[in-house]
Amino acid sequence: MKLLVTGGAGYIGSHTCVELLNENHDVVVLDNLSNSSEESLNRVKQITKKSLEFYKADLLNKQQIAAVFAEHKIDAVIHFAGLKAVGESVSIPLKYFHNNITGTLNLLEVMTEFNVKNIVFSSSATVYGDPASLPITEEFPLSATNPYGRTKLMIEEILKDLYHSDKSWNIALLRYFNPVGAHQSGDIGEDPLGIPNNLVPYIAQVAMGFLPRLSVFGNDYDTPDGTGVRDFIHVVDLALGHVKTLPKLLTHKGLMIYNLGTGQGYSVLEMIKGFEKASGKKIPYKIVDRRPGDIAACWADPAKAKKALGWEASKTLADMCQDTWNWQKKNPSGYRQNIK
Repeated sequence: MKLLVTGGAGYIGSHTCVELLNENHDVVVLDNLSNSSEESLNRVKQITKKSLEFYKADLLNKQQIAAVFAEHKIDAVIHFAGLKAVGESVSIPLKYFHNNITGTLNLLEVMTEFNVKNIVFSSSATVYGDPASLPITEEFPLSATNPYGRTKLMIEEILKDLYHSDKSWNIALLRYFNPVGAHQSGDIGEDPLGIPNNLVPYIAQVAMGFLPRLSVFGNDYDTPDGTGVRDFIHVVDLALGHVKTLPKLLTHKGLMIYNLGTGQGYSVLEMIKGFEKASGKKIPYKIVDRRPGDIAACWADPAKAKKALGWEASKTLADMCQDTWNWQKKNPSGYRQNIK
């Protein structure tokens, strides 16, 4: 199958490209490199010993998208591209709405023009807002607590409306929980620009001595140790979820929604301990005030994906921490050290 992967040079995108190539799919990547590096795709080729096509293009430019579709007979699209920092989205909401929503509309319009009607959308557990109970199933009510989450929710609504208007579309909405970890080779991983927004890369940079300490936002939540609890999922498990979704998308037509999570929550302090064990380093941290908008706990019920796709997460907390540490040690400056 020939697949277009938007945002394929990013963290989840690059790991998914590895698994798609391992399954002998033809991969075409479209990425504007605003928050990623082409070096990740060079590493993907090294890991898989296979080639892919890369276009530096922006979803805000319809002509650039159309040129890719004109050159390749695309069977399906996996849509990762988008701005993704929650805090930043609160500061510059218009940029997030314009980039994520307009970019998706452009993509869907070009797909329609070229009669490509199979898409897997990278959604998020943020669409569940602050859940009333746990674990979270796909039937839970939807809401959003920040502009980033609202863009994911709006795009889901757009895709649902598109399907209801034209039942020849096949659409999978994959709601991720908290991706962490790196490829076991240590050659690709999460490479944030500047100070990391996410917990695990931040811990990794503290372990490396690049940052002095971790701030733990609140220890008075109604959780076993008082710190926030999240469903952390290894990025390779997440990538395999996309690979497993493709056959379902093409053989069972329609609109489908799946949670991709482990079904287990780990607290911030548990992640710190896990990383200390993996790295052999002490992680200094300081308890500070809660962040506005943070919720106490969030984890998935992944039963639907297991039953429908034959997919379930298999990697442990130890795997997540060890693979992150391997990537960080091997690439202390991320991909930038390899760019001449």
